[in-house]
Amino acid sequence: MKTAIKAALSAAVLFGSAFSASAKTDITWWDFLAGGDGVRMKALIKEFNETHPDIQINATTLEWGTPFYTKVQTATAVGQQPDIMTYHLSRFPLAVPQGVLRPITDDELSEAGLSADDYFESSFDAAKVDDKLYGIPFDIHSIVLYYNKDALAKAGLLGDDGKPKGLEGLENFNAALAKLKESGSEIPLSLHTDEGGSMWRVFYTLLSQQGGKFMDGDEILPGDEGLEALKAMTNWVSSGYSPELISYEASIALFTSGRAAMHINGVWEVPTMKDLAASGDLGFEWGAVQIPVLMGKPATWADSHAFAIPNSEENPVSPEKVKAVLEIIAWLNDHSLAWAEAGHIPAYKPVAQSTEFKEMEPNATYSSLADTAVFDPQSPIAGVAGPIYEATQNFIVPALNGQLDPEEALEMVRDELKNANMN
Repeated sequence: MKTAIKAALSAAVLFGSAFSASAKTDITWWDFLAGGDGVRMKALIKEFNETHPDIQINATTLEWGTPFYTKVQTATAVGQQPDIMTYHLSRFPLAVPQGVLRPITDDELSEAGLSADDYFESSFDAAKVDDKLYGIPFDIHSIVLYYNKDALAKAGLLGDDGKPKGLEGLENFNAALAKLKESGSEIPLSLHTDEGGSMWRVFYTLLSQQGGKFMDGDEILPGDEGLEALKAMTNWVSSGYSPELISYEASIALFTSGRAAMHINGVWEVPTMKDLAASGDLGFEWGAVQIPVLMGKPATWADSHAFAIPNSEENPVSPEKVKAVLEIIAWLNDHSLAWAEAGHIPAYKPVAQSTEFKEMEPNATYSSLADTAVFDPQSPIAGVAGPIYEATQNFIVPALNGQLDPEEALEMVRDELKNANMN
């Protein structure tokens, strides 16, 4: 009798172990996150796996940009896609017509404990195409104005609060650049003037501050706002305030070496500044603020790293995995303060409005841009590594560096993108 009971108990233990093992949901994850972003995301994934024995994230990092998006498209076509992936919101209008992204229903969102009210309207709306939700924003990342407090103070451009003063309005901003030059700053404003993606972000910011549109239906750059934006940028270079043909890396070096008083770049370079300051290698006090209102109203180019579920007719994701993926996304949103350390603004309002984030500098100072962020036009020709970036590289960058007339450059942009939009 005892032997029979012992055997039954052993069988029950074995059955329970087998059931426990089979209950674990394995989730395949793809991202494009390198550098500091990659380090932070790997740490978050590790913490999630350690605290969720029923879900295991198996993560792979692929090459950023076009290679990533091409691989996703190929993988979904043959049913070998991941269960969750990072995706730029600006790429959604291109991905949805390709059938790459699976929509997320209101019921699925609600079951995960999430709602539209949890997110900044600008980023949540950018995650929709034709009023369907195709992903969940994780952050808002934008360009900001980095500044050397010592240089601005010397030029009389630093307020008592340690923030720049006298920079609002294009005329005042240009006058401030002249003051910085006169007070001994070798380079008043460092821009990466040979890089299309970076110059698109500045151009689109100035265009949007005028209330201009990059696209209106099929028309590219209607009105004069685009020309006014480009003229403002070309003036910075032709006046000697920003050097010609400066690479991304060199533009950062000009600022961190103290040669440039101000620098426009993405929030993702905040860790660079913090690390240099912490090691004593920066040599000056620095800060970062929202791009000043130069041309009418507050507006700043922005994008979001988002989480999306790939769509595949060959191998549709199971309801069980959808539930697990949304649980992962909800947990990551709730823990996005760690992600904010990379300079980002959390897209999830409960974190963005928390005391902890409000004490995180300089993020808290420029976080107001989340309310006036402008995302790329909702078009298949827009988005990271898309035709708009290429057209900016081919025509706006040469105009910026005195190699093309601004009006001629914008007409070339219109022609190239009109053709791209028809293909």
